[in-house]
Amino acid sequence: MTAAARERLHLIDALRGFALLAMLSYHLFYDIVVIFGGDYAAALSPPAVAWSRLAGVMFVLISGVSLNLSHHAVGRGVRLCLLAFVVTAVTYFAVPSQAVYFGVLGLLGASMIICQKLRPLLNRCNPFAGAAASLALFAVTFGVPKHYLGFFDVPVIRLPDALYGWRALSFLGFPDPGLRSSDYYPLIPWLFLFLCGYFLWRVIRALNAERFFTIKIAPLCFLGRHTLIIYIIHQPLLYGLCALILG
Repeated sequence: MTAAARERLHLIDALRGFALLAMLSYHLFYDIVVIFGGDYAAALSPPAVAWSRLAGVMFVLISGVSLNLSHHAVGRGVRLCLLAFVVTAVTYFAVPSQAVYFGVLGLLGASMIICQKLRPLLNRCNPFAGAAASLALFAVTFGVPKHYLGFFDVPVIRLPDALYGWRALSFLGFPDPGLRSSDYYPLIPWLFLFLCGYFLWRVIRALNAERFFTIKIAPLCFLGRHTLIIYIIHQPLLYGLCALILG
């Protein structure tokens, strides 16, 4: 695909921009009710959890889609992993109770590197079968961080506790009992959703549906093109705003 063709796929930016708005609104809500209100139950309510999951699912899917359009995925993945380390260090020292371990930036960086290395193999797969299999694996392994295999939030098989005794395995999806992270996106199950996004774009191309992605929604496209920098600065800004108004 040429650079000119990629430039016309504005809807991808718009969808990423919408996901960013969903994330910003949830984090603002979290800051208000948890950090300044101490109400953890509100942050764990079904509507709040569903809204947070929507943002996460969209980010991961869109990143998988975008891998098809990237020529520097490994380099970008490495930069995201380094940035994830910086976020962990800053949050650990600045707000230890809200420290981020194995967050979404690290997931996206690692997924880009892994899937880019596997692209020759992935491109041999039927995209419809690949998307379906990836989504199925995501559903089945969704509960791995909570010690089970099943179907999303429905446990079927309990996994042995011995898998969850090493902090080194937390990045894979086997968190040790002492892990506390305000943003936890392990490779299992989220790598499978990233793969689903990768195959989904190939399905869209197989159906000749790329033309629908020329739709441009200017404000959302702007946010989508600047997602990374907004992600980096948004939490200090939201925290400062809440402290100014509520503190």
